[in-house]
Amino acid sequence: MLILYSCALVLVLVVGAPWWLFRMATSGKYREGLAERLGFVPARIRERLDGQSVIWVHAVSVGEVLAASRLIEELGPRLSGVTGRRETSAWRVMISTTTRTGQELARKRFGADRVFYFPLDLGWAVRAWIEAVRPRLVVLVETEFWPRMLVECRRKGIPVAVVNARISDRSWPRYRRFAWMWRSLLRGLAVVLAQTDLDAQRLRALGANHVRVTGNLKYDVRAAGSGSLVALLRENIPAGTRVLVCGSTLAGEEELLLAGLPGDVVTVLAPRHPERFAEVAEILRKRGAHWVRRSEWLEAPSKIEPGTVFLLDSIGELASVYSLAHAAFVGGSLVSTGGHNPLEAAQFGVPIVMGPSYENFRAIVEKLREHDAIWIVQAADLKGELARMLIGATESKAMGTRAREVFENEAGATERAVQALAEVVAAGLPVSAPDGARS
Repeated sequence: MLILYSCALVLVLVVGAPWWLFRMATSGKYREGLAERLGFVPARIRERLDGQSVIWVHAVSVGEVLAASRLIEELGPRLSGVTGRRETSAWRVMISTTTRTGQELARKRFGADRVFYFPLDLGWAVRAWIEAVRPRLVVLVETEFWPRMLVECRRKGIPVAVVNARISDRSWPRYRRFAWMWRSLLRGLAVVLAQTDLDAQRLRALGANHVRVTGNLKYDVRAAGSGSLVALLRENIPAGTRVLVCGSTLAGEEELLLAGLPGDVVTVLAPRHPERFAEVAEILRKRGAHWVRRSEWLEAPSKIEPGTVFLLDSIGELASVYSLAHAAFVGGSLVSTGGHNPLEAAQFGVPIVMGPSYENFRAIVEKLREHDAIWIVQAADLKGELARMLIGATESKAMGTRAREVFENEAGATERAVQALAEVVAAGLPVSAPDGARS
């Protein structure tokens, strides 16, 4: 089975080579990290690993890095206590990501000497990183199941854990179609910590053992309601001005939002992907909107009058900017992509609007809906609902309060996950190879 998988993966890379070469020639996004993806371990990583026990945490992109941040920070101290080591520095948590935006955020939070690109799921690349890092435990955030990685870890006797595990409605049919393959790969996982009962049921159906429901790590993410940008915005937005934050927007949503914006608010517009910053700037220019771009505005901060659109062209600042909001729209929900995380706004008691596509965060959104702490609207109703939320101060404030209560009441998944991972490390259980692992 693994031979067929590896051959298929190589075939895809070979057939797609012309496209990848073109993209690498025209976009730094695809050139960056290529050597690391192919198994080259840079000196900045090798030099910091001598004599340390390593936990390897893989978080695909920005959302997973944010979700796992507290987990990463708490693992070292907790494992030091479990194993009897006196020095926290004896443990080192290393972080890999797949996307460039995830890499940038992880390096900013944890330092470049702890962060690298996840290797392509090819034998030589995976083995090179395993041999260099020599992890005592590999932790996958959500459902990053790469067959070669799982097999190579088991051959080396390295336990693999999954935290914040979920299988979305959209991906469940695909997983079920190949259940015969997943059973041999997932049954050897040391522990699987699922977000919800439904996720746990689906993971068990695919063959995973040692599944527990520990909740969603995203409820434990605490963004600071401060920082240099937030402080500057507070100084330069006139007192009493209502602020609407439109976060993680995708193509097609900006036009809908701009057509429905009240004229007397400051709107913070934060596209999800950095490669779209210039595109959204062009949309604003063509519409003749009164707008400023964060990267340019910071060079000479000035007053931001009502009716201005503030284009947030940065990564990692959106969560704290929500603290300024009187209302928030969470993107990826007016187009059929499954939506983004509403908890970044909920933690600040901000009333939230989303579109009808929220499958990627179904459990969170449904929990908020149970408490009347979020509005789900159709594109045609967006303008009216935004105006209603911004004008109805009493109603909106009450909804925001309920959202914050949901956020606080559902916390605790990080502590449960850290405890479970500490148990795996303390047990030091051997891991058997799955069926069909020979290649």
